[in-house]
Amino acid sequence: MAGLKKFSHHHLTLKELNILFKKTIIALATAIVLFGVVNTYISSQEFTNETQMLEKVDHLNAEECTEEFGIDLKGFHVEKGKIQPNQFLAEILLPYNIDYQEITKLASKAKTIFDIRKLNAGKNYTLISTDDSLQKAQFFIYEVSAIDYVVYDLRDTMRVYHGARPVVLEERTAAGLINSSLYQTLIDQELSPALAMELADIYAWSIDFYRIQKGDFFKVIYQVKKVNNQVVGVDEITAALFQHQDVPFYAFQFSQNEGPDYFDEQGLSLRKAFLQAPLKFSRISSGYTQRRFHPVQKRWKAHLGTDYAAPTGTPIMTVGDGVVLEAKYSQYNGNYVKVKHNQTYTTQYLHMSKIASNVKTGTRVKQGQVIGYVGSTGLATGPHVCFRFWKNGTQVDHRNEKIPPSEPIKAEFKEAFEMLLAKEKARLDNIGLAHDTKREVASLSGS
Repeated sequence: MAGLKKFSHHHLTLKELNILFKKTIIALATAIVLFGVVNTYISSQEFTNETQMLEKVDHLNAEECTEEFGIDLKGFHVEKGKIQPNQFLAEILLPYNIDYQEITKLASKAKTIFDIRKLNAGKNYTLISTDDSLQKAQFFIYEVSAIDYVVYDLRDTMRVYHGARPVVLEERTAAGLINSSLYQTLIDQELSPALAMELADIYAWSIDFYRIQKGDFFKVIYQVKKVNNQVVGVDEITAALFQHQDVPFYAFQFSQNEGPDYFDEQGLSLRKAFLQAPLKFSRISSGYTQRRFHPVQKRWKAHLGTDYAAPTGTPIMTVGDGVVLEAKYSQYNGNYVKVKHNQTYTTQYLHMSKIASNVKTGTRVKQGQVIGYVGSTGLATGPHVCFRFWKNGTQVDHRNEKIPPSEPIKAEFKEAFEMLLAKEKARLDNIGLAHDTKREVASLSGS
C-alpha cells in the first residue's frame, strides 16, 4: 500500500511516460510472439501425430488389401469406377498416358479374348496405374459379372486374359405359398427371382406356369454362389416340391454319369417330349377356342392356337426336338417357324419380330432352342407368339394333351437313386410354410 501511495503522489515527466509506454509495448509484443511460437509448436506436434496416425491407418489398409484379380497392388495407384453410357476404353485410358497407338494394339490382341467394344454401361472396372507423377496405366480390369472378369495387361508385352473370383457354394432352403404369382411370392419374401427361372426350367415339362393359382406352394433345397461373403447368384436346385392344383410334383437332381437331370419320386424323368410353353414367362392373352371375336378382322372365327403375350424381342423356344418345315414370312402369320417333331406332332410359332439367324428350312432344332423372337408381324394387334400344335394332322389344344415322360432311372442306378430319394424327400417334407417368412430360411448347416 505504501508503494502504491508513493506512486500515486509521484508526478512523471512526459519523457518518463514515453519510456514507460515503449517498454510496455515491447513486453506485450514479446508475450504475443512467445505465445504464437508455443501455440504453433503445439499445433505442429498435434498435426504431426495425427498425420502419423492417418498414415498408419492407410498403411494398414494397404496391408489388408495388397492383392486383387491376382495382381500385387503394392506400389500402385488403384482407381475403381463404372462404365458410363457410350463410354469407350480410349476415354478411360488416354488420361493415364496410354496413347491411341497402344490402344489400337490392345484392341487387336483383345479381339479373340474379349472385344473392348463390348464394354457395357454400368459394369465395374478397376484401373491400376503407377503411383508417381506420371500415373501410367498398367492394368485395366473389366468385370463381366460378380465372378468373371477380363484383365488387360497394359505393360510392355500387352496381353489379355480371363479371370474369376473364388466362389463358395452355400446350401439354403426356401418355401412359399403363392397368392398371385411365383415371381411375386419370391419378391415378397426377398428371395432371388433367379429361383423362379430355375424352377421354370425344372418343371417346364410338368407344370403349366400360366395356370398357377392361389394356394399352390413350393419348397426348394438349393445352393447359392458367394463371392467375398456376398451372395452373387443361384447355383442350382438340388431338390424341389411344387404343389400345383393339389397335386405334388417332386424333383430330385440325380446323375446317371451323363450329367445331372431331375426325376420324380417314382424315378421318372421330368423331361418329356414337349415343353409346356414356348416362352418361359409371359401371359396367355388368348386361348385355344372354336369361337373367338378376331380383334383385327372384327368377326367370329376359331382360334386354333394359344397366344402368349410378351415384350417384343422375348426369345421363343421350340418345345421339342425336330426339323424345321418352314421358316418364312406370310401376310397373316408374319414371320413364323413350323417344326415337325415326329410322325405324330408338329408345332408352329407365329408373328415373330424376327426368325433366329441359324434357323432355316431343313434345320434340325433341339428342345428349348431359341428359334425366334416375339413380335407383332402379320395379322396381330400387339407383341405375342401364337403357338399352334398338331396331333396326327389336326390342330389341338396342347394344354390338354398328356405327354408321356422320357426314360426312367436305369436299373444299375436305381439303388443309389432310392437312397438319395429317401434323404432329400424327408428334408423337403420337413421344410415349413411359415406365412411370415421374409427371408430365405437359414442354411441347413445352421449358418
